[in-house]
Amino acid sequence: MSQRNTLVRSMHDLGLAAWFGGNLMGAVGLNGAAAKARDPEERTRLSSVGWARWAPVNAAAIGVHLLGGVGLIAGNATRLARQQEGRANTAVKTLLTVAAMATTAYSGALGRKVDALSEEGGEGATEPSPTASSDLASAQKQLQLLQWVTPALTGALLVLGAQQGEQQRPLAGLVRGR
Repeated sequence: MSQRNTLVRSMHDLGLAAWFGGNLMGAVGLNGAAAKARDPEERTRLSSVGWARWAPVNAAAIGVHLLGGVGLIAGNATRLARQQEGRANTAVKTLLTVAAMATTAYSGALGRKVDALSEEGGEGATEPSPTASSDLASAQKQLQLLQWVTPALTGALLVLGAQQGEQQRPLAGLVRGR
């Protein structure tokens, strides 16, 4: 029997695409552009303003992705019960999703700290100045790494989602029910 999960699959994929793309654009575009500001204080402030504007959209994207993911698991429960490869993929995706949510939340907390200390300025959005306080320097150094970790995790989720799509293709020689 053919079963379509277009709505939840779309929620899952669009939410994840926004999460991945927004974070990658923020690391490359927003932080990169803010680093070009002439005033060191503006470098940290502008980056903080941009990330704060993105945060509600990112939270909505994550929520839509999660709702879609739960819907897909429910809609594919029978297949997952029979297909060990599908269960393994779902388990890995779940772990990566939790990790990406953790890095996203921690990045947000660090970003709020950078924003609170933005008057100290920086060499860039995630690069501390030589005169930065240890609090600001620590937050910026951690963000320098995390700005790439979240897109890497969500990118891996995109790949695993594509793999799951391949797992759902009918096997050659099997009769498809309609």
